[in-house]
Amino acid sequence: MAMTAVREDVATAGPPPAVARRRARRRTYLWSYVYLAPMMVLLLVFVVYPIIASLGYTFYRWNGIGDPSNFVGLGNFRQIVHDSIFWRSLGHTFVYAAFVVPIQLVLALALALVLNSKRLRFASFYRTLFFLPVVTSAAVIGVVIQLLVSNFGDSINDLLLKLHLIHQHIDWLGDPHFALAIIILVGIWHTFGYNLVYFLAGLQTIPDELYEAARLDGAGPLRTFRYITVPMLRAVGVVIVILAVIGTFQIFDLVQVLTSGGPYFATEVVNTYIYHLAFGGSNANAVQPDIGLASAASFIYGVLLIAFSVVQVVVLRSLAKRRGTGGLA
Repeated sequence: MAMTAVREDVATAGPPPAVARRRARRRTYLWSYVYLAPMMVLLLVFVVYPIIASLGYTFYRWNGIGDPSNFVGLGNFRQIVHDSIFWRSLGHTFVYAAFVVPIQLVLALALALVLNSKRLRFASFYRTLFFLPVVTSAAVIGVVIQLLVSNFGDSINDLLLKLHLIHQHIDWLGDPHFALAIIILVGIWHTFGYNLVYFLAGLQTIPDELYEAARLDGAGPLRTFRYITVPMLRAVGVVIVILAVIGTFQIFDLVQVLTSGGPYFATEVVNTYIYHLAFGGSNANAVQPDIGLASAASFIYGVLLIAFSVVQVVVLRSLAKRRGTGGLA
């Protein structure tokens, strides 16, 4: 009788509190998974599956027509690794990122501090103005820049000649010494709005009470920025840096429209290199399309980016741990 009563008590008592909490949490997050489901389906269909499928093409020489049949094993990988143009394009990609990321982040943070001020009038207008280039197609920007250089390039050259800064006219997009610099400048301006919005969002999470307490303690703008703004932005700053680096490594459309990787491969980046391999073009090794070579180059580049991203995250986290959260003292 006693055992039967215990069993009845257990049956009526329901699940343990921990189990009940987990079930309630799952019910709470159920709609979150429902909302995420369409995005996950699109990600699997248009990102994950193409990556897996393209890995199989790396072992074939294939022009994209019919079924691949010319099996070459690791020959495509060997050709890419020994191709000097691939490593040159990889170097151009890193140079582009090395200039664009730090310049963009510094300018975006400085402008975000100004636009976040409550004393600034028409702040919303200025935010929209600086974000407009982001929503403009890179192809359109490339065409406009080409027209500007074509129409005003000689005027700029005449001005620089009068100032004795140059000794002869420069073909800004046709000179290997200046073409990549033009792309870097346009790239900084084009994607500047992303980092500006990220920093603005981070600044708006900092409580105003901290700044008021700092002013009462007699801290000036520089000390307030160093001991309040920077520590409070450190976590979101790591994410901004990672997103900025990944974004610059995806540079393609601007280069393709402005120079198509020329002149003489001076602006060839990895994505345009892969494009020329897959569809033919200015690349000396891509007179005929070769999906296998392009897939091998994409796979190698993807592995390099994953390794670089992991190193970047580890380094940034270790630096954040060493510095700590800081303080006004």
